[in-house]
Amino acid sequence: MTPEAFLPYLKCVGTGPKRNRDLTKEEMKTVIRAFLEQEVVPEQVAAFMLGWRVKGESIDEFAGAIEVFDEFIRHAPLANSIEFGYPYDGKVKNPYIFPLTAQYLEPFGINLSLHGGLLQPAKGGITLKEVCDNVPLPSNVHYYDRSEYFPELYRFSEVRAKLGLRSSFNTIEKLLGITQSDTAIIGAFHKPFVQKYIDLYKDRYKKLIIIKGNEGTPEIFGKCAVTIVENGEVEEIKVDPKACGIDYVKSTQPITLEESLKQTKAPSDVFLELAKFNAAVILFLNKRTDTIEEGLRILY
Repeated sequence: MTPEAFLPYLKCVGTGPKRNRDLTKEEMKTVIRAFLEQEVVPEQVAAFMLGWRVKGESIDEFAGAIEVFDEFIRHAPLANSIEFGYPYDGKVKNPYIFPLTAQYLEPFGINLSLHGGLLQPAKGGITLKEVCDNVPLPSNVHYYDRSEYFPELYRFSEVRAKLGLRSSFNTIEKLLGITQSDTAIIGAFHKPFVQKYIDLYKDRYKKLIIIKGNEGTPEIFGKCAVTIVENGEVEEIKVDPKACGIDYVKSTQPITLEESLKQTKAPSDVFLELAKFNAAVILFLNKRTDTIEEGLRILY
């Protein structure tokens, strides 16, 4: 692929509403390979990213991109693991709870597979990487840095930062199958993304769990919907910490990295209770207990 040969693909997303069209899966695979192998210039990458986002992405386009990702990712199979999909644009108002949740899951032999990297546009939050680099992690937390497991996509960080806008990669970079886990838990913020994640990942994991959690993460800080996809069936349940007597008040203002780390390293009693609730939900969703309440009793 040369920059000149790339122009027909760029025209698919860059010629306006009347002439734009969805790319086929094979066309998108050609585009993504050209990006990752640096066969086109950064200006073309930025133009395509912006045009693709404005046009609107099709499931076939997303699926083609993910299939090419599979060709480049350095996989590291991890037994008894759950892959967690966190957004790369971070959390703005609340701390991360996963290091505390993981402690409660450690005796059950459940490994947490997490991946992160540099901050991506456009929320400007505190990243998973910043937490994993600064907080002692339990032995069952396995963190994979993009610079190591997927350096080809890592190189996109500069052009994405310069563009400064959310891109289509924000949607498909959260679950990448690094550890080839049977179960994946991904966070979602907007309801339409729940169906997108079902369409994209239902055949890539034996069990897919979508949590409309705090700031688009899979962390539960209040009442939220949880969608479970398994054996071709889709079920939605509601979970609520308050129903179990946990009344955590979420922050509504931005917090600094230092404040976030402090709350994770020296948690309040109610934050620990919330971590137990998250662990109990995970035990229930993975059929280690019959109810969330049973999980809480075990953890106490």
